[in-house]
Amino acid sequence: MLNPKKYLLSALLILTLTLTACGADGSTQESTIQTAVALTVAAQNTNQPASAETPSAPVIPTRTPYQLETPTLPSASLPTQQQGSNQKFECAKASILDETILDGTIFKPGEQFTKTWYITNTSACVWDSNYKIVFWSGNILGGGYVYNLPQVTGPGQTVPISLILTTPETDGTYRSEWKLQTPDGINFGVGAYSASFYTEVVVSSAVNPEYSITSVDLYVTRDPLYGCQPANITYTAYATITTNGPMEFEFRWLQQDGNNSGIQFIKVTSASQQTFTRVWKLGRTAGQNSNRWFQIVVLSPVNKSYPKVGFEFFCP
Repeated sequence: MLNPKKYLLSALLILTLTLTACGADGSTQESTIQTAVALTVAAQNTNQPASAETPSAPVIPTRTPYQLETPTLPSASLPTQQQGSNQKFECAKASILDETILDGTIFKPGEQFTKTWYITNTSACVWDSNYKIVFWSGNILGGGYVYNLPQVTGPGQTVPISLILTTPETDGTYRSEWKLQTPDGINFGVGAYSASFYTEVVVSSAVNPEYSITSVDLYVTRDPLYGCQPANITYTAYATITTNGPMEFEFRWLQQDGNNSGIQFIKVTSASQQTFTRVWKLGRTAGQNSNRWFQIVVLSPVNKSYPKVGFEFFCP
């Protein structure tokens, strides 16, 4: 079957060529050609939809903004218990300010003593008497396992925690560790790592125990901390000497430039902790280096040299 569209196009082409060959004038040719073009367009539109409207541009669906696609968890999806636990842990924060009964103190077997820790509430909660002091580790030293906090303690306040303890009957060194506990049963200690607070005592049945120096802690400060003004820079050494009972001892300061102190005689009537100082001033014209140092040497009852603590002096 002939395609009507192809047939019409062929006829129009023949007609155009005929007119051209017959020498029709320009206006007639132009009119004839325009008519042929119009008919050709009409022929091309055969079998197309009847609507004469110009088709609109295709609509590209827009994507939903990303943030709207992210699923939102309803608050109920988080366990209520977990939320509550986070809040409860916020109350379990503390630090230790001070304590009595120095570690290493010597006691007789079965001797009773009172140990006090001064604990600061560093949380935003108020601690009441429902908070507890609980035994954590070591030797219970004749005490109970659980005590109620002795007083209400607000944020930033310090509470004295005193326990009456008793030393064992056998000679040795004993350590007793404790923590606090919230009303919800959360155990916590002091400092950034929630460490237990403790006491460590020595039990000796000797008639005359050998009391001694248990530690010497030495550190150096600079004034001013930075810079080289005023003309003299002051370095101060601090030596904290701890003893475990009543005793007498002698010590002296040594320093790198040979300007050592005289012998100092100290007498203590019980286990104690005392801090001694030594000053060294340096002017801007002093030699600049990092090999200066302070040192403590105990001369009696036992001769012992403790480590040197160095410092540097630079003033460009």
